[in-house]
Amino acid sequence: MDLLSFLLCSLFTWILLQALLSIARASKTSSQKLPPGPTPLPIIGNLLKLAGNQPHKSLAELAKTHGPIMTLKLGQITTVVISSSTMAKEILQKQDLSFSSRSIPDAIRAHNQYQLSVVWLPVSTRWRSLRKILNSQIFSNHKLDAKQHLRCQKVQELIADVRQSCQAGVAVDIGRAAFRTTLNLLSNTFFSVDLTDPSSDTTQEFKDLVWDIMEEAGKPNLVDYFPVLGKMDPQGIRRRMAIHFGKLIELFSHMISQRLESRGVEGSHASNDVLDTLLNISEENGDEIDRTHIERMLVDLFIAGNDTTASTLEWAMAEVLHNPETLRKAQAELEQTIGKGNTVGESDIDQLPYLQAIVKETFRLHPPVPFLIPRKVQADVEVCGFTVPKGAQVLVNAWAIGRDPSTWSNPSSFVPERFLGSEVDVRGHDFELIPFGAGRRICPGLPLAIRMVHLMLGSLINSFDWKLEGGIAAEDMNMEEKFGITLQKSQPLLIIPNIHV
Repeated sequence: MDLLSFLLCSLFTWILLQALLSIARASKTSSQKLPPGPTPLPIIGNLLKLAGNQPHKSLAELAKTHGPIMTLKLGQITTVVISSSTMAKEILQKQDLSFSSRSIPDAIRAHNQYQLSVVWLPVSTRWRSLRKILNSQIFSNHKLDAKQHLRCQKVQELIADVRQSCQAGVAVDIGRAAFRTTLNLLSNTFFSVDLTDPSSDTTQEFKDLVWDIMEEAGKPNLVDYFPVLGKMDPQGIRRRMAIHFGKLIELFSHMISQRLESRGVEGSHASNDVLDTLLNISEENGDEIDRTHIERMLVDLFIAGNDTTASTLEWAMAEVLHNPETLRKAQAELEQTIGKGNTVGESDIDQLPYLQAIVKETFRLHPPVPFLIPRKVQADVEVCGFTVPKGAQVLVNAWAIGRDPSTWSNPSSFVPERFLGSEVDVRGHDFELIPFGAGRRICPGLPLAIRMVHLMLGSLINSFDWKLEGGIAAEDMNMEEKFGITLQKSQPLLIIPNIHV
């Protein structure tokens, strides 16, 4: 209680100072034509509008009143919220450079991640070098095509694990199974080893660690609204993030050290995996990427790549089970195209338009990241007659855009058919569907995520029939969301497989 009293006294003292400063700022802000928004309260602004654990929904509701571009005052921070495809195109394409800097959550300051991570670095020479390496050495079509056999192998291992559950008559935790598959795919791509196996607890431990990071980073943090509290870290979020980040950094540092030792042994063979590639680039030009940047790049990729892909697969499976007619149509397409019970190959995906439509519809309703990573403007920017002031944080509500009734009919219903014959895609060109963002800061892992989701989903629904654990009817499924930086199912999807006959 003593610490709490001290913090409260400090906060109230600061509040009085801010009240006086706000009077001085009033004349300047009144001359700017900010986007419309709810009237802010003194000091706390509109923070109460975000009460609850579903801020993406709260802001979508506010946008119905105040429009697709609106201003909120979240503590000290002026925040502009984008909730339509038209406004998203203005921000992410037409004025992309002006909105290319990131707003840094205090949690990401742990271990100075924001200064070393390609996700958080500003557009700069360092950022361009790291981004070029991601695009050319990891996620280019040429590099991904060369690893097709590895993805096929990992999906076959997933099907084999599910088949064992089928024979034992036990339910499969789809999110966990997808996470293990994606984790081992990434670890083999980077390190040529599996990081986990079905019989160990390491999958859940790693999943829990990643979710802890995503959850802490997604929590409302007083420091983000009142930066003056930064040194105090009153909620302990940065301290906990330092622990979580530290575990990953230690893991990857150990793996890099092992590889450097093996590379120094005479007669050893190169692994020719991504880690070897990154180390070769570092040895040839340390200014382009060094060991620390490799470690932090691995942290980014293993957090974002695992969680978002596994969550999307879980939502897709939940939706097709929640909508049995969709499952029947998908199984019929798969049977006709590749044969019942066969594993889907990457060359099959183009011949499976209904499967592609299911994936798009899943991304529309359940974007992996409900708010695209916040932007911060470095100077006043005019957008559609409004001023986005210097220092403002900009949130693009991808969840709201995917459910915008002015764009989508029956926006809350899962209807893959809406994408049949449609050219709308998720690759950042169609702003009504931007689960991976758009512009120069679009998610670089998009090409791999797209391939993996199609392969896992198609193979799972073509190889097995499924029923919900406990005899729950499809219409009674729990489809509630759990908010973090990513949107996960509030209850894991536990389903019992049967051989598809």
